[in-house]
Amino acid sequence: MVERINQPGRVMKLFNVCILTAALLGAGAVPADEVIKETPDNSVGALYGGLSGLLAGGAVGGPLGALVGAGIGLFAGEGVQQVSGLSQRAYVVKTAQGKHATVRSPNAQFAIGAKVSRQAGRLHASH
Repeated sequence: MVERINQPGRVMKLFNVCILTAALLGAGAVPADEVIKETPDNSVGALYGGLSGLLAGGAVGGPLGALVGAGIGLFAGEGVQQVSGLSQRAYVVKTAQGKHATVRSPNAQFAIGAKVSRQAGRLHASH
C-alpha cells in the first residue's frame, strides 16, 4: 500500500534524472569557433583616456566639459596605446552560426584557422 502511494514520486525522480542526463550529453555538442584574424586591441588605453578626459574636462568646463573631455580622452588614450606599441591581442572569430565576433585575448596566442571555444569572455583552445 505504501509503495502505491509513493509511485508518482518515483516517476518524477526518474523523469528528472532523464532530463539531467540529456542536458549533460547535449552540452558537449557545441561546435568550436574558428579564428579568422588577429587584430590589435586598444580598449584599455581608451578606458583610461576616457576617464582621465572626463575628470579633466569636468574640472575645467563642468558637465559639458566632462562629456567633451571624455570623448577626446577616449580617442587620445586609444591612440597613445597604439603608438606606444602596447596594443594587446584580440581575435576575430567565426562562430558556429557563421557570425563574426571580436574577442580579447591578451595572454593566449592562437594561429589563424585554429579551433577555439569561448568561456567567460576569453578564448581557449578547443580539443
